[in-house]
Amino acid sequence: MKSKFLKRLVMAATAIMAGAVLLTGCGAAKDDTTVKVGAMSGPTAMTMVKIMDDAENGKATCNYAFSDLATDASAMVAPLTKGEIDIACIPSNLASVIYNKTEGGIVVLATCNLGVLNVVEKGDSVNAVTDLAGKKVYMTGEGAVPEYTVRYILSKNGMDFDKDIEVVWCADTTEALSYLKADDAAIAILPQPFVTAAISQVEGVRIAIDLNEAWNELDTDCNIVTGVVACRKEFAEDHPTVIKNFLEEYAASVEYTSTNTEEAAALIEKYGIVAKAPLAQKALPGCNLTCKTGSELKTALSGYLSALYELNPASVGGNLPGDDFYYNK
Repeated sequence: MKSKFLKRLVMAATAIMAGAVLLTGCGAAKDDTTVKVGAMSGPTAMTMVKIMDDAENGKATCNYAFSDLATDASAMVAPLTKGEIDIACIPSNLASVIYNKTEGGIVVLATCNLGVLNVVEKGDSVNAVTDLAGKKVYMTGEGAVPEYTVRYILSKNGMDFDKDIEVVWCADTTEALSYLKADDAAIAILPQPFVTAAISQVEGVRIAIDLNEAWNELDTDCNIVTGVVACRKEFAEDHPTVIKNFLEEYAASVEYTSTNTEEAAALIEKYGIVAKAPLAQKALPGCNLTCKTGSELKTALSGYLSALYELNPASVGGNLPGDDFYYNK
């Protein structure tokens, strides 16, 4: 009797051990798919520097292949729609436009940045949004988040973007900086980290208005969501383990970059996102890096896109995205 009991005990223990091995094997299963990642030079790419560094040093969970940094958001459209890039940090409204253009072909995994825009000038003529009336303003971001954000803020302050200010669109921030250097009366609306660059390069330049604060003063229950992490829907559906691991690494990268600014700034310089680490370190607090996922992502982003839609439906691609736009797994 005792012998039979011991035999059964050994058999049960063996079965449990075998089950444990199987479970361990399942948990250890790894999707080795190469993840093709794109980002724009500036705050969105800053959120990924720890992933870039880990990937280079063989510490990343996923197999990442980073493309060259883009300077124009439109450069991300074709690669995302054609499958040349799987995941990309892009302007939030562009994600909505691509979603509508591809009939739901992309999902948004997380936020990258909240508001990063500032009004800068050499003088002291602008201290409130309404002070921009009648002024010439140099800007970048035509047809993108900067334009629509400023349009919305002006409209809520009783101003007309097309009539009350004279906008000079610049090809890039370098051109806008050249105007600040050449004209003592120049006013520009720039994103970080280029605001910090302007302050360091042009004597007397100051931040006149933080447009993130100006937005938050409006009668709205949402924040500016400047950038998001978008992913091809097909890729997300085919590789859920990769997406899970990416989101964990991305959240850790945002946290690292936000709290270890000196070390992160060195990586930002290393990967060519900002030319000099000291400049990146000064700019980081104003870049409002953030990683919201799941229900937090939907609440933040849907509110911002609704504000843009109210202003101009074309700004988000004609229609507000459906629930399937917001990745939540």
